[in-house]
Amino acid sequence: MNVKKMVLVGLAATSLLAFRDAGAGSRTSHKRFFHRQLNGEVSVVILKESYELKVYDQDGWYATYPVVFGSKSLEDKMYEGDRKTPEGVYHIASKRLHEKWDKMMLIDYPTKSDQAKFNERKAKGLIPKTARIGNGIGIHGTWDRDDMAVDLFQNWTNGCISLKREEMDEIYAMIPVGTKVTIKY
Repeated sequence: MNVKKMVLVGLAATSLLAFRDAGAGSRTSHKRFFHRQLNGEVSVVILKESYELKVYDQDGWYATYPVVFGSKSLEDKMYEGDRKTPEGVYHIASKRLHEKWDKMMLIDYPTKSDQAKFNERKAKGLIPKTARIGNGIGIHGTWDRDDMAVDLFQNWTNGCISLKREEMDEIYAMIPVGTKVTIKY
């Protein structure tokens, strides 16, 4: 009788796992279990290679959110229009509601460091002489009902960082203007 029960439990578990399709492929955020409130100064690290935005406070790691970018190459931004996400240390310059992407947090790109990289690359002939550095890079939500772009790693922006709308709502509420944002490969 014990063996029959174990087989039935095993079959039931297997059947239930087979029907968990609703969330299959879904990338979700992860948050620390203890100390669930942010404590002290907040910072953000965006890791292009792993498609993640991480939030830290004075206690350390707080949360990780899945994100997507512009270009599939994930290389550093070279010039306006290349759809690449810049790499460097930035700050949240402003926050506002956005008619297409729910909420938007602009970063202070380009910085003096970005301008120096741009000028050096231009002098070396790595970018066209007529190229401009660009601006308007931010962290924002997806189009309405298009969170699946994040699940499917669809890089669709013009160089911005995009999160699912609900997750953008979370970080918008917790990250103040002036927060340090580090973007790296």
